Amino acid sequence: LEENGYTIRGLAFDSMLASHLLEPDGRQHGLKKLSERYLSEEMREYKEVLGDAEHLGELPLADVTFYASHDADASWGLYQCLKKLLDESGHVEDSEFNESSLTKVLDSIEMPLIPVLSKMERAGVRVDVEFLKGLQQEFSEELIDLEKTIISEAGVEFNLNSPKQLSRVLFEDMGISTKGVKKTKSGFSTDASVLAKLAPLYPFVAKILEYRELFKLNSTYVEALLKLADSKTQRIHSSFNQAITATGRLSSSEPNLQNIPIRTSQGKRLRQAFVAKKGYRLLTADYSQIELRILAHLSEDVALCHAFQSGEDIHLSTAKEIFGGDLMSDEELQSFRRVAKTINFGIVYGISAFRLARQLNVSNRQAQDYINDYFGRYPGVKSYFERMGEFVEKNGYAETLYGRKRFLEQINLAGRDRGYAKRSILNAPIQGTAAEIIKIAMINIDKWLSESNCDAKLVLQVHDELVLECSEDNLSEVEKMMVFEMENAAQLSVPLRVDYRRGVSWA
Repeated sequence: LEENGYTIRGLAFDSMLASHLLEPDGRQHGLKKLSERYLSEEMREYKEVLGDAEHLGELPLADVTFYASHDADASWGLYQCLKKLLDESGHVEDSEFNESSLTKVLDSIEMPLIPVLSKMERAGVRVDVEFLKGLQQEFSEELIDLEKTIISEAGVEFNLNSPKQLSRVLFEDMGISTKGVKKTKSGFSTDASVLAKLAPLYPFVAKILEYRELFKLNSTYVEALLKLADSKTQRIHSSFNQAITATGRLSSSEPNLQNIPIRTSQGKRLRQAFVAKKGYRLLTADYSQIELRILAHLSEDVALCHAFQSGEDIHLSTAKEIFGGDLMSDEELQSFRRVAKTINFGIVYGISAFRLARQLNVSNRQAQDYINDYFGRYPGVKSYFERMGEFVEKNGYAETLYGRKRFLEQINLAGRDRGYAKRSILNAPIQGTAAEIIKIAMINIDKWLSESNCDAKLVLQVHDELVLECSEDNLSEVEKMMVFEMENAAQLSVPLRVDYRRGVSWA
């Protein structure tokens, strides 16, 4: 409608978003499924109504009006039903973990975000098509070289993209031990976790991991971006989804921009393809360690809060706390900083000693000692997770600072390890609050841009990062506003900090 000059105002309710707040781990929030579930009414599918006709104009008016009227009637019925359920999801008495009903989350965050995402989808982001074509050629040649090297080192011809053939080569032809390797229908598993364990022992396996990463980058992103780029504007218009992730984080599709790897050199190069139009620059702002800052606020741990309040390097601070950094050289301290960083982020996600051991390549006992030392130095964090665990056990859910809930019984455990549900539910308040803070920042930034004369617009959101396309004449003003709105989107007991950059490309 906006593309044709009709501006929609006064959006009041969205049954898809309401359903997602009530069942965040559910996957079906469409009108027809909700009508069946909550109103006990089965609705006709569009294809069923259309039949053999080419368009609705060919059908009897009565058929079309009934179909359209049922959509409107079901929407109204769902509003009445879901609104009541949202309102009832209110306070638990004497709980430090409960702030408000889900109605507040819908009204103050999710609904105001709809027009912001609509503008972003319509604006799209420009891509350098010629650069992408060159990248496609370059990656294709690298893949051929990698394939030749891997086959030469394996000593046998096989299809690298076939898990079944790769399994046969590794565990039959090469006789690699299958101890601890999960068996599937097509043979022993060759997923990323299995290959990661084998890579230090067999260098060519590390090349297989590299091949897979590059193949995915080339097919999922480079080729997809070339297909999706508008032939006239050279812009891609990704869809931003509010009702997909259980934690409340935004996701995107066609293309999925959230999964572009940024730690590899190839992933960084792909970001070069996203560019500003002539006379403009891209401004990017990224929350610094937002989940650790939220953990500090929620746990009220004295040492953790002090580190953030005094502007310390949190990973260096943790390294000193756990490993006694005062006695180390700078080189040793930096080495332990990397370990501390892994521990810090692992704690946020409820990491087990087994998983931490794999990430740091140490024994399970050593990893458990690291975790014990961490909680010894940050007792407030341990106490917070213990209280959270008791609350979840008693009430069956965890919730964010703003009242978004995640329910223990809804978490799908199919194919998951035993600790997955516990890790997910304890992390939900942290990751969910981070998602809500950046949504609030987006709403406030959009409001400022709408009221100012600055020529700039939001074009991307990826995890904790926002990207604006801004006229060169307005760079400084918009940059200051962007940082201010992001750092003041929430008032925590520790400051929010934003890293920001500007350039002709996203890189």
